[in-house]
Amino acid sequence: MSSRVVNGGISFWYADDGFPEAREPLVGDASADVVIVGGGYTGLWTAYYLKKAVPFLRIMVLEQKFCGYGASGRNGGWLYNGVAGRDRYARLHGHEAAVRLQRAMNDTVDEVVRVVGEEGFDAGLHKGGVLEVARTPAQLARLRAFHEHELSYGEKDRELYGARETARRVRVAGAVGASWTPHGARVHPVRLVKGLAAAVEALGVVVHEQTPVTEIRPKHAVTPYGTVRAPYVLRCTEGFTAALKGQRRTWLPMNSSMIATEPLSEEQWAAIGWEGRQTLGDMAHAYMYAQRTADGRIALGGRGVPYRFGSRTDNDGRTQAATVEALREILVDFFPMLAGTRIEHAWSGVLGVPRDWCASVALDRSTGLGWAGGYVGSGVATANLAARTLRDLVRQDSGQGGRTELTELPWVGHKVRKWEPEPLRWLGVQGMYATYRSADRRELTSHSAESSRLARWADRVAGRH
Repeated sequence: MSSRVVNGGISFWYADDGFPEAREPLVGDASADVVIVGGGYTGLWTAYYLKKAVPFLRIMVLEQKFCGYGASGRNGGWLYNGVAGRDRYARLHGHEAAVRLQRAMNDTVDEVVRVVGEEGFDAGLHKGGVLEVARTPAQLARLRAFHEHELSYGEKDRELYGARETARRVRVAGAVGASWTPHGARVHPVRLVKGLAAAVEALGVVVHEQTPVTEIRPKHAVTPYGTVRAPYVLRCTEGFTAALKGQRRTWLPMNSSMIATEPLSEEQWAAIGWEGRQTLGDMAHAYMYAQRTADGRIALGGRGVPYRFGSRTDNDGRTQAATVEALREILVDFFPMLAGTRIEHAWSGVLGVPRDWCASVALDRSTGLGWAGGYVGSGVATANLAARTLRDLVRQDSGQGGRTELTELPWVGHKVRKWEPEPLRWLGVQGMYATYRSADRRELTSHSAESSRLARWADRVAGRH
């Protein structure tokens, strides 16, 4: 079975939709009004909204490989309303401020759907919401607490299901309950990034690919081919931030891995259900995430080798055989009727993790340097909200606009300390995920509704709560 797996090649999404035609690299020094470093969702959405708002701006995007090479072309296709760090922002700025952030995230899902429709490209979108299931007593207790917690942030349209109601939506083996929100959609990540890149170029934004930025400093983005000078330099590099000069300990590049099955038969889908095409997750500590793809596969992900020493990133998504097998075991554990189903593709990618696990967006008005990211795996929708916020911050600073609801959200301007030097951060991350996996194993064999103390200890050590 494993010999048939296409391993790497960036992701299944590129194998499915094809690689884009390469755009030209930078060919010498240049100038712009705004230079954006990184051609993923954050950078492209920022270019899109800025150019729409201020058409005369000269905007340039610099991308080290090609648009969508990083997490934007490798993720699980969860366009949903989760944002990293909301609870911490509630503690720092008050509950109502965090409620405003959550409302903005809820609206962001519909905003992406709106733009995709307006621009007229096929992103494989299906707005079926997000279904998160519990499969043990401890997971069920966490699920109920999670559900009530989300309601406290104003999400009144969220629904809680028992075992029977969960099975009506998707028949996950052993599922005893689920929580569902309508604020989520399945998306084909590569179709979204390709459509967005084309829309940005059509507006007149200059996009240079194959142009790695090695250093960002005020009014300068330095590349091997020349330096771009601009009043505003916006860093939108997420999991690849550590490669920039002086940024090695800013955001940790956490690894996530995925598999995609062969297309399932009508009989298999009849056995599984999943007609609503919700994105699917669980309440394990080392959680999984999945979608029913537009062409009838299951794409499923989770943590493999969580972090590479020295903040290194992978080579075009290649994934260890043990990780592929572990993800296949999760698939079969959830859907035993798929025991003989082929896994056709496996890949990995990195996401950006700040030391306090909080996504943020900022513009330093004294230097013109801005950034957005640290999404901790929830970036497909969060990148859109971050981009609209960067747009408003640049407009405010340049005299093209004033303060807005977005610039007043609690994640704006948030600063966090750097990660520990090696080998401490490698030891810490490896130990944290080993502890989470051990906690999940204990809960599977326990009838207790109490979460494992191991997981609570790991959360405290990691700074997640």
